Amino acid sequence: MIPALRTHYNTLFSTEKYQAFLQQIAHDFPGQLDFRVAESPVFVPADLTAQLLQAGEDIIDTLVHPRFLQQTERAIPVNSSTPAENTHTHFLILDYAICQNPDGRLTPQLIELQGFPSLFGYQAYLNGLYPTFFPVPETLRPYFGHLNEAGYLQAMRDLLLQGETPDHTVLLELFPHRQKTRIDFEATRRYWGIEPVCLTEVRRAGRSLYYQRNGRNIDIHRIYNRVIFDELDTIPGLRTDFHFSEEIDATWIGHPNWFFRISKFSLPLLKSDFVPESYFLHELSEYPDHLDDFVLKPLFSFAGQGVRLHVSAADLDAIPDKENYLLQRRVQYAPVLESPQGGVKVELRMMYIWPDGKERPQPITSLARLSRGEMIGVRYNSAYDWVGSSAAFFEQP
Repeated sequence: MIPALRTHYNTLFSTEKYQAFLQQIAHDFPGQLDFRVAESPVFVPADLTAQLLQAGEDIIDTLVHPRFLQQTERAIPVNSSTPAENTHTHFLILDYAICQNPDGRLTPQLIELQGFPSLFGYQAYLNGLYPTFFPVPETLRPYFGHLNEAGYLQAMRDLLLQGETPDHTVLLELFPHRQKTRIDFEATRRYWGIEPVCLTEVRRAGRSLYYQRNGRNIDIHRIYNRVIFDELDTIPGLRTDFHFSEEIDATWIGHPNWFFRISKFSLPLLKSDFVPESYFLHELSEYPDHLDDFVLKPLFSFAGQGVRLHVSAADLDAIPDKENYLLQRRVQYAPVLESPQGGVKVELRMMYIWPDGKERPQPITSLARLSRGEMIGVRYNSAYDWVGSSAAFFEQP
């Protein structure tokens, strides 16, 4: 998206370099990569960097408002509420479509947000790998504030461990070795020493939790939660010794309730030039004109599941549980990254952490997803090249 850098990159690109890049990932993380990695990172110009940061501040203004907790109480399903909720999320993830104004200026538009961690380990690895194989100027940075890679890893360590030993901190997931994101779990283990542990392996003794490793019981003091709740409902007969609704003597890093509060449910509450208008479906007395300009999203499903890109008034009338859906104005991704095969659409995920004692979340890094299909996720782009998981390098505003 910085034309001179893009031209230079594309001129020097070769399939041989890309294959060597992929082979390095396979060497470093054997058998762990289960999604496509794109041929290129994204170069973000200073004006777009400034807009992304401003958009984040606009959104955070809503999240820190005293009314936010009350406004999002309904977001937490009764059977999924977890005790000992803290005063704020530890993670904030903001996904933006990169669009183009009529005058040609690039601008971000919020697609989704979540109070849940993303690929903080894998992305640090990918941020360092692209410049090893491809021409990425040193003047562009993948981290925000005054952070470099070492500072980023330390900031994440401080948040995840907060003085606790890695042995007593777990990355909690459901069947982590089967997940498409398992490369991130392995990166988390390598960077911060935190073991991925399956929910089914956690045992409870009163209010205490533990798991077994090498024949020993290991007490759990901190939980880096990566369990997505709607996955729990997809496994018939799933049995666990520990349930999220129980009182425990462990600290959540990313309390589960924030998974629901900061989600699609929050979209209608946000006001910003960078947030498309959104409505709770059950609150509409009449539907917006030009429904073709809107998409329908279920409030309580994730990773793009259940999103309907084309709806009619009859479709909306037929929905029995309208309180579980929202309408969001469609945004038009612009093919802003020029590849040898033509324009590619870009989505940027801005990744924030919110340490205890801080008034607001702070941007720390990002990831990018490239698409040539109708939807962005890698599962929707398997037939294309120059698409998939990527990294972003930012020109400073």
